[in-house]
Amino acid sequence: MESPVTMRRDARRNRERLIVEAKRLFAERGVDAPLDELANRAEVGAGTLYRHFPSRDALIRALYDDGVAELHAYGPRILEAPTGWQAVERWLELLSGWLAERPYIPGIMRRMAEIEPDHRPGMEFQALMDGIVERAKAEGSLRPDVTAVDLSILVDMLGSLGQYGGAYLPYWRRQLTIVIDGLRARPDATPLPGVALEFDAFHDMSHRKRPAD
Repeated sequence: MESPVTMRRDARRNRERLIVEAKRLFAERGVDAPLDELANRAEVGAGTLYRHFPSRDALIRALYDDGVAELHAYGPRILEAPTGWQAVERWLELLSGWLAERPYIPGIMRRMAEIEPDHRPGMEFQALMDGIVERAKAEGSLRPDVTAVDLSILVDMLGSLGQYGGAYLPYWRRQLTIVIDGLRARPDATPLPGVALEFDAFHDMSHRKRPAD
């Protein structure tokens, strides 16, 4: 008989394999892809799949929380930047690259907004992002009419380049450079029109969006 330690190790390995293959499958076919295909790709039985994730919603919640944890890990790297401007650059580069490499994330966010609308861990990042923006503005490096929501939307826009597939990933920094140059404070900058969106409204909007929006 297998020891309890071996069984726990095998269970952990199976769960990790399911998570990895779910990301690949959902990136290719969306979050409604058949779960029997997931079990086949992970080389586990249906029973193993449903022991770890009793429903599709449970799997989606796991992928969502996994993504939030990855974003938290970027926080120190961004905050440790020597200047506020460099923090802005790191924020855009790290998060846009992260999103571009994970084209399944928008579908996960939309589904989470449906199944658990009160689960909003993204709001935890508001203070961090506002602090970065204020730091860069105080330096005079970031244009004064830019908000944390503006930068978050730019991350979404740059991250959407992942829809072109992995073949485009070596090129997305061209668009990143254009965006970064447009954020620099300069006396001849065209004023941004309208009023900036509040962060909580942006958070909910980014989770509810549909491919056709």
